Amino acid sequence: MSHWPEQPVNVIIKWLKSHNKSWTVADFGCGNAAVAKNVKNKVFSIDLVSDDPSVIACDMAHTPLEPSSVDVAIFCLSLMGTNFPSYLQEANRVLKPSGWLLIAEVRSRLDPNTGGADPDKFSEAISQLGFSLVSKDEKNKMFVLFYFRKKEKSKVAKNIEWPQLKPCLYKRR
Repeated sequence: MSHWPEQPVNVIIKWLKSHNKSWTVADFGCGNAAVAKNVKNKVFSIDLVSDDPSVIACDMAHTPLEPSSVDVAIFCLSLMGTNFPSYLQEANRVLKPSGWLLIAEVRSRLDPNTGGADPDKFSEAISQLGFSLVSKDEKNKMFVLFYFRKKEKSKVAKNIEWPQLKPCLYKRR
């Protein structure tokens, strides 16, 4: 990733800076908490394990955040677990109506030609969770960035057919 021409977290930070600074943000799988360190928004940095006291260490499927308490939920290269749908369900729980869901994912995981998930089926599954796809940024050759909005009033489908995301394979360089 360090060799990528553009980092998805920087695109997300730029997007946040161009929007409402009073929004509350939940950064799921925050890593080194770069979002919290670079924006003026109140950010809940969440990751499975962390030695940083500003990061909430927990299972991303079960956060201590209150229902409908955040305006933006971010998953930046963090849908790594096989139970990633439960992470997205948790984001749905904590997001306010009309809140934003931003997902940056490695392009190869969303390439059906190489064993990845179909990005349209991925979007459709998230739509069934109660979101509308606002835009999809595919201009970067390394990752895809989805911008979803939570519907004001939505009924979550009972049996969502989630596509299988291709595992990330790291190459020794």
